[in-house]
Amino acid sequence: MSCANCSNNINGKPNGCRSNGHCVSGGCSQMSSFDWLNNLDQAANNFEVAEISFKNGRKGFFYNEKQIPVYVGDAVVVESSPGKDVGMISLTGLLVKHQMARKKVKTISRELRKIVRKANESDIEKWKKARSREDDTMHRAREIVIKLKLDMKLSDVEFQGDESKAVFYYTAESRIDFRELIKLMADEFKIRIEMKQIGARQEASRLGGIGSCGRELCCATWMSDFRSVTTGSARYQQLSLNPQKLAGQCGKLKCCLNFELDQYVEQVKKFPNPKKVLESKTGKATHFKTDVFKNVMYYFTENKAGMNSVSEFTTDRVHEIIKMNKNGEKPDNFNEFIHLKIEETTPDYDNVVGQDDLTRFDKVFKKKKSKKRNNNKRNNRNKNKAKNLTNK
Repeated sequence: MSCANCSNNINGKPNGCRSNGHCVSGGCSQMSSFDWLNNLDQAANNFEVAEISFKNGRKGFFYNEKQIPVYVGDAVVVESSPGKDVGMISLTGLLVKHQMARKKVKTISRELRKIVRKANESDIEKWKKARSREDDTMHRAREIVIKLKLDMKLSDVEFQGDESKAVFYYTAESRIDFRELIKLMADEFKIRIEMKQIGARQEASRLGGIGSCGRELCCATWMSDFRSVTTGSARYQQLSLNPQKLAGQCGKLKCCLNFELDQYVEQVKKFPNPKKVLESKTGKATHFKTDVFKNVMYYFTENKAGMNSVSEFTTDRVHEIIKMNKNGEKPDNFNEFIHLKIEETTPDYDNVVGQDDLTRFDKVFKKKKSKKRNNNKRNNRNKNKAKNLTNK
């Protein structure tokens, strides 16, 4: 998803944003932050910490000790462990302070790693060279993992800007002993190796993709934290518990199940208890479905004959019936309370020109066979007569 590796570019220059292959967010609108304080006076908006983004939306806070004048979009060289790295300024000013509080970064600004300088041409060329090695390194590393028969999946690799270290991101269900793997990769790539285990959702956010809605994954574009998603979110929204529909590309429950959950929870509080059975003199009504947006509830209602039918009640009417039952009263029937009665229609299975007859083609097939036999007999007779004539 990064612009530097985007297929829609010419000589490293994207056709859309024209940012020369270097995006502030690492990709088109990937984890971008809007600075709504940029119109303030620079002196009043001055803050000694800057937010810097790296590959795939990875961000960090760095202390600008030398008070270097940096702006959003500038490439800077920062301290790393070990060596130095190259990143893009994604946010400056007082808004960085709010971001640090939101992400619960409690360290003092002077204890953070520092911005060394603005990146010059040689730094950027070295950074580009390191980024160009990532694809080949990833494929070769996966071959080594398969050779060692390790139960792990390498999802991404990130080279440091000075080519002194490479970070491999992997997913695994259990603990992996990759000491032999690190030795082989260090000999193969001649670089310091660091392994980082990530979850399935973090893997999807780094790789990106298209969701079932037809848009880019939320975790790869704007989501910065991953809240736990449970099946209770689907139950509140009256969704069927189908794992194939509720699971995202990461194999976990979709994060968007939480987006409207608060509205559903607030609206469901206004609905009566669905476990309560409505009673009337003619029979009972049992709940089986709720439409939150229409503010209606569906019940199986009994009639005098003991047959069940589907009826639609508004929540006000259901509250009224429950109140009557609680006082020991029962309505004569549910007809005056029903908002809409759904009648089940049974399809008519009529005989359309005998199409339900399985033997309707038998006579036709017999006639065709008999004609073929008669034609064969005639042809044989004609051949015999021709042979007799030639012999004479």
